Amino acid sequence: MFDKARKLFELQGKAKKLQTMLQGLTFTGVELGGKVKVTVTGDQRVTEIEIDDGLISLEEKSSLIKFLTQATNAAIKRAQQAAATKTKEIMGGLGIPGL
Repeated sequence: MFDKARKLFELQGKAKKLQTMLQGLTFTGVELGGKVKVTVTGDQRVTEIEIDDGLISLEEKSSLIKFLTQATNAAIKRAQQAAATKTKEIMGGLGIPGL
């Protein structure tokens, strides 16, 4: 019983450490050959959006919105994948069945 409580306490500490580590990471989604870039942190906050000057015009507005959305989703997906990988590493080290 106490062993499980100790492992849970360790898990909480590792989860906090993981959260702090992820906040320090950045992930960038790139679309349209590098003309649209969105960067997010590991905790999935958008920190930067770059748009090539040649893309900004009224005629291209809907395309620009489309590529911004795709780049944002790509960056967030990379952040989620990194979080999942790190979580599996932490959980696997605890030896708790089902985690």
